[in-house]
Amino acid sequence: MELKKVLQTIKKEDKNKSVYVVGGFVRDFLIFLKDNPKGEFTKLQTKDVDFVVLGSGIEFAKKLDKVFKEIGSLVLFEDFDTARYVFENGLEIEFAGARSEEYEKNTRKPIVSPTTLESDLSRRDFTVNAMALSVSDLLDGQITNIKDPFSGKKDLGNKILRTPIDPNKTFFDDPLRMMRAVRFSSQLDFEIEEQTYKAIEKNAERLNIISKERISEELFKLLKTKKPSVGLWELYNTKLFDYFLPEINDLYGVEEVYGQTHKNNLDHTFKVVDNIAQYTDDVMLRFAALMHDIGKPNTKKFTHDRGWTFDGHEMLGRKMVWNIGRRLRMKKTDIIYVAKLVRWHQHPISLMDEAITDSAVRRLIVNAGEELEGLLKLGRSDITTGNPTKKERRLKNYDFLEERIVDVIEKDKLRAFQSPVRGEEIMENCGLKPGPTVGKIKVAIEEAILDGKTPNEHDIAYEYFLSIKDEYLRDAEDWEKA
Repeated sequence: MELKKVLQTIKKEDKNKSVYVVGGFVRDFLIFLKDNPKGEFTKLQTKDVDFVVLGSGIEFAKKLDKVFKEIGSLVLFEDFDTARYVFENGLEIEFAGARSEEYEKNTRKPIVSPTTLESDLSRRDFTVNAMALSVSDLLDGQITNIKDPFSGKKDLGNKILRTPIDPNKTFFDDPLRMMRAVRFSSQLDFEIEEQTYKAIEKNAERLNIISKERISEELFKLLKTKKPSVGLWELYNTKLFDYFLPEINDLYGVEEVYGQTHKNNLDHTFKVVDNIAQYTDDVMLRFAALMHDIGKPNTKKFTHDRGWTFDGHEMLGRKMVWNIGRRLRMKKTDIIYVAKLVRWHQHPISLMDEAITDSAVRRLIVNAGEELEGLLKLGRSDITTGNPTKKERRLKNYDFLEERIVDVIEKDKLRAFQSPVRGEEIMENCGLKPGPTVGKIKVAIEEAILDGKTPNEHDIAYEYFLSIKDEYLRDAEDWEKA
């Protein structure tokens, strides 16, 4: 069901004009109207709308069930007097009775009681989200009737994030709102008001009571914004990173020995995240950019002949991604994806030479596998030099490498690379049972293809197999005798 029809159905049932649309929808509609003064709310691209009911949210939702039950599913949250409809087209609407909330120290689960509209709006996270407009007025175009007890429209115009009440209470009651503050700062390009910012610094430790799943959700929403570095710097400066991703803090700083320095890896990392945001909306690829140099602090060394080095940081980074991913309760498939990109992110850089061989390009293709496209985007994003000549040259190197990759894939048929000589053939020819010798022979054939010793064609590769099999069979016999 379209949003307009949903609102019309609500208006029909709302005899007392007691249902208000609130929160992000009102905020985004007012932002939209700045550039489109005569625009309609139907032009908003939204899939999530919240309503406050002056009365019972659940009881009002049940009145709509006779209309909505055929096209949506109703979920009730009895303890919070809240009901949610999820429609087949992905639209979600939520009805909540106007309520006040009281929190105990070590929990986010509040004690709920009915209240007025203004009191309900006071418990919202920020003034720009603490505005309400009745459904009737919205449909009738009466935008000036917005309920705005905390000057949210003014803060919206000034691009300010501020809490409706004392920010210390706001963040103490619900510490996740601190993560939302930095996320909205990036998403809306707003500045966090001074007292609100100080309250985040003061209450940062309260983030410990929030589940890692909820924190991860906010982090990934931040990474989806147009310029994630705005919020990432605020996570660093307010010490919020300390409570869920302290490894990021270790990237900060520059050391000097004998006049030689290295770049500030935190500044570089945040620039890489912004760069990759220009190439892709894939949040896991953006997270890989955040993680790509995470192993550098623990591999940093200074030698007189080479200066500052970070040897092996990509391999250590891969291990760290596994630890971080588990801590943040990420899906295993996402951890595998990010860890692989971190492990191989240096590989394309090593191929920036016109003299690179087909063999080196083959290994890149095989090592990256299905993540090759993402790896190349990460590589391009890793170029953060402020020298335009250097940047142009390095980007051209990537253009050249991508051309070579296309040529090698087409020439060698490497799209789904594995030994064209199957394990069953090896066992039948050699009289072997499944075991390590079969695997070693397959690897040897694959290595020969990658090194260009034999093409990726079955018959020729089979001839190569026949030429090497006796060596592996002798090794197997010697092992058995020993």
